Amino acid sequence: MKINHLGWVSGVRRIVSPNRDARPHGTAIELLVIHNISLPPDEFGGAAITQLFCNTLNADAHPYYAQLKSVKVSAHFLIRRSGEIIQYVACSQRAWHAGVSIWRERTACNNFSIGVELEGCDTIPFADLQYAALAKLTRRLKRAYPIRDVVGHSDIAPGRKTDPGPCFDWQRYLASF
Repeated sequence: MKINHLGWVSGVRRIVSPNRDARPHGTAIELLVIHNISLPPDEFGGAAITQLFCNTLNADAHPYYAQLKSVKVSAHFLIRRSGEIIQYVACSQRAWHAGVSIWRERTACNNFSIGVELEGCDTIPFADLQYAALAKLTRRLKRAYPIRDVVGHSDIAPGRKTDPGPCFDWQRYLASF
């Protein structure tokens, strides 16, 4: 697993999301944000996450999707339950994963972070293969960028977000890299 000068990781599946833009000039990547996502909620598999990140989600395909009709979001990476890693946005670009956020008195965390979505939810434990893939990806990202902190979405958007949730084993993850 290598990261090229544009921020694309080799050896992972690439699906380019239109929901990205340039980071502010001279902004270092100092934060890694861990999320969880499942579409429909608490269901795994299928193409809905990719469709959401690529603005092709059919709002009529599931009652929950209606509220996502005009949402424009993305993440740099998704780690499926199988451990497969999909990259949607180059690390050199800004993905739209954090929303209204603050860390260490800095707002707009998308500017200086990389977002990793785990296929999962707040109520079901994550898969061993996901932890292994996340550890490998984290080690590689930390070698390539001056990442100072690794946090959950709930840490940068308290009261608004809960992910990666109570089923995410922080101790296990932090001991793995």
